[in-house]
Amino acid sequence: MDRLRLTGYAVAQLILAVVLIALAALWVVGGALIVVWVGLGILAGVVPATRWVANVHRAMAASTLGQPVPVPYLPVPRDRGFFARVRVVAADPMTWRDLAWVFIAPLVGLVVSIVLLVLLVGVVTTPIWWFVTPPLMTARAYFDRFFLAYSRTEKLEQRVQTLAASRADLVDHSAAELRRLERDLHDGAQARLVALSMTLGMAEAAFDDDPARARQLVSDARETTAAAIGDLRSVVRGIHPPVLADRGLTGAVQAMALDMAVPVRVEAHLDGRPPAPVESAVYFGVAECLANIGKHSGADHAWITLSHEGAGPEDGVLRAVVGDDGRGGADPAAGTGMLGVMRRLAAFDGTMSVSSPAGGPTLVTVEVPCTLDSGSSSPRTTPSSGPA
Repeated sequence: MDRLRLTGYAVAQLILAVVLIALAALWVVGGALIVVWVGLGILAGVVPATRWVANVHRAMAASTLGQPVPVPYLPVPRDRGFFARVRVVAADPMTWRDLAWVFIAPLVGLVVSIVLLVLLVGVVTTPIWWFVTPPLMTARAYFDRFFLAYSRTEKLEQRVQTLAASRADLVDHSAAELRRLERDLHDGAQARLVALSMTLGMAEAAFDDDPARARQLVSDARETTAAAIGDLRSVVRGIHPPVLADRGLTGAVQAMALDMAVPVRVEAHLDGRPPAPVESAVYFGVAECLANIGKHSGADHAWITLSHEGAGPEDGVLRAVVGDDGRGGADPAAGTGMLGVMRRLAAFDGTMSVSSPAGGPTLVTVEVPCTLDSGSSSPRTTPSSGPA
């Protein structure tokens, strides 16, 4: 039965070889006419058609090899203009690997498929077909994977480039955060402490001659002290919120949800706590999403789902999904908040994706690969809402 399945793949590849020949011709025509813009329209149709055929071959190669052959294309932004999408496609190395494959694969497909079909229909050659089919189709699958998927070395090179870029972003973000903290301390707590020192000095000078004024100055100093403490607490919360350290990610997100004017439901499915830096990054990502919901969405309800997916606490992905039923149309590139969250997540190999069609709903998904400390678990399901 397995050989019949592989032979079916050979028949499909024989048909697709004809399609690839037509696509190769269109690639040539589109490339030749691109100087008069007509070619750009041709290529706009050829590229997705090529990717569709390549994805079919990836699926057959994965089935043949028993190993995944992932689709490695860079995401094309649907909300950007035509030329912006063209630049993304043209900058994708896999586009050019597909192009090379288009010109070579038809010959390989025709030869392999015709050989197998001729061996199958011949009475004398059927035993040969029986023994030749698995290795021949396996070789064809390796050929497709060579062109249509990145090798381990290429993946490592891309990983190094990604880490270098994320490290540079994180350094810039950290420098900006340090400047923000310095500014907050200088304009907030430091200014109040200077005022406090001056007030106490005036109170000390007034003790003998004007006790009533001295008492008033001491009272003012007490208020200034309380305000300075509040400023310091605000700065500390911006670094690492105490509620996050005390109650973990689930409890901290619950606390944020309770402070929202929009009713928010929180569901957590965590069997432990992630590492503190990852926990902090996800917390601030959720906080930014909730802030945007409160300021821009016009939503009546919102929801947050926290989960860890994988074989167990020791591996997998921490996922936070924040959604609302507001007006939609959110653009993560429109402000600095989301971009800052993305930079923070990139340091941990994390990602943030946004789905926000006009009219809603808006869904923001944060994913960070990490392990969980099962010694400190969180409630599996916790509903939380603000005022109705």
